[in-house]
Amino acid sequence: MSLRFSLMGPVRAWRDEEEIELGPRQQRAVLAALLLNNGIRLSNDQLVSMVWDHPTPSAVMALRTYVYKIRKTLPELNLKSRDGGYTVRAEIVDDCRGEPLEGLRSAYFDAQRVRLGDYRLKAREDCLERELDVLELQKHVAAFPLRERPRALLMRALYLEGRQGEALDHFHRARALLNEELGLEPGPELRKVHALILKGDLTPPRRPEQLLPDLIDFTGRVEEIAQALRTLPGAVGITGMRGSGKTALATRIGHLVRGRFPDGQIFVRGGDVAGELLRAVGVENPVGDKAALWRETARGRRFLVVVDDVQDAAAVRDLATPGSAMILTSVHRLNELPGVTWLKTAGLAEREARDFFRKVLGPVRADAEPGQAEVLLERLSRLPGPIRVMGGKLSSRPHWTTGMVLLQMERESKLDGVIPSDCAAMFAPLIAAEEQLSDPERHMLMCFARQDAEVIDSHHAAEMSGADPGEIELVLESLTGVHLIEPLVLGRYRLPHFVRLYFGRRTAALTT
Repeated sequence: MSLRFSLMGPVRAWRDEEEIELGPRQQRAVLAALLLNNGIRLSNDQLVSMVWDHPTPSAVMALRTYVYKIRKTLPELNLKSRDGGYTVRAEIVDDCRGEPLEGLRSAYFDAQRVRLGDYRLKAREDCLERELDVLELQKHVAAFPLRERPRALLMRALYLEGRQGEALDHFHRARALLNEELGLEPGPELRKVHALILKGDLTPPRRPEQLLPDLIDFTGRVEEIAQALRTLPGAVGITGMRGSGKTALATRIGHLVRGRFPDGQIFVRGGDVAGELLRAVGVENPVGDKAALWRETARGRRFLVVVDDVQDAAAVRDLATPGSAMILTSVHRLNELPGVTWLKTAGLAEREARDFFRKVLGPVRADAEPGQAEVLLERLSRLPGPIRVMGGKLSSRPHWTTGMVLLQMERESKLDGVIPSDCAAMFAPLIAAEEQLSDPERHMLMCFARQDAEVIDSHHAAEMSGADPGEIELVLESLTGVHLIEPLVLGRYRLPHFVRLYFGRRTAALTT
């Protein structure tokens, strides 16, 4: 669930897309004072002096009453008294409304209105840049005739509507006004737009819409989605083993919040992340410090950036920009990245796995053999990727039962360990994962599988592998880092059934 606020116009708040009633004026004034000092502790005396110019002795009691009501209305703010004061940490958005802090009156709010005035103008002009509406730009230019940025935007809008002559005429009128009023020539932004119009090189701003399609059968992950929505527009990382649905979860979160990022959504899969971000917004063949160029390009804009399958922290370090959001997926949890809230995907919960299997296969066939379906889902460790593959396989064989698939899996496990072609898709996540393993890591998983052990401790692992106990700890922790085994308590680990199934076949292949 996402909570966000606006101070541009009346003080307003939304929970997801639903606006929240914030109560009487003085209660909104207390909330506004806290939001204006986002992340800073304010004492009772400070809050009273901000809200009331001439406070009466009852002001402190009134303040406590308003804080109590704000807590009840907005429990997500976690507004608790600490060290004799209050602190909030909240997402504050620019929604291009009217006068800042509308309706709030005190010397403090009057001073804040002046401070927010330029910020409001910038927020309004950011909106106008996204929309390039000629009529709205003409109104804004008339209201603020000496501001050059909206004049440059108006010239762009006129040119893109095919009104080249009017755009050039507007430049000459702006130049005359600036000379007459200030004795100045047009600034670099106006001159640049003028030159581009003369060359015919002015193009519409690119608004990327690159999110992958949302999956209509997406199931579960309610807690993970709620945590991500609370975190955005901060950075969210999603980690888990291959096949656990990291990309699907990132895509679902992206579609839920895309409306909050009006400058577009960018999807990048590994590689040159900074370069791909720049190309997505129209910067072709970027050179030099691409991360710095991206931050400059994205300044003042709100993008949603999804970077899938991040291989190392360096690829995404220094790419975060204020107002934009970044969702990362990675097999490895990249702890060296600051300010990232990490979520972990594993197998679905039992009920979620059943629901997903029913969506893929169809409820009639899935419900016909509930016991067999449970066995199959457990063997797949309730991972979304393998469930989709096996459900699709059953769908393509209308006369097969779930029990037949289980029987086939049993027969195949007793063969020479070669993975049949129709099972390769099911095991694709682990085939890809094995390619990244070192020899000691691969050997350890095969030892686990040979013992058919679900839980094993580090001492037993050392005995099985014949390796030094100190080295074994490093190997086990490395396998934990890519989610092929799960840590339970110190020195004890669990091997997921699906991983055990795959490496059991690989062991059979090598011993045949």
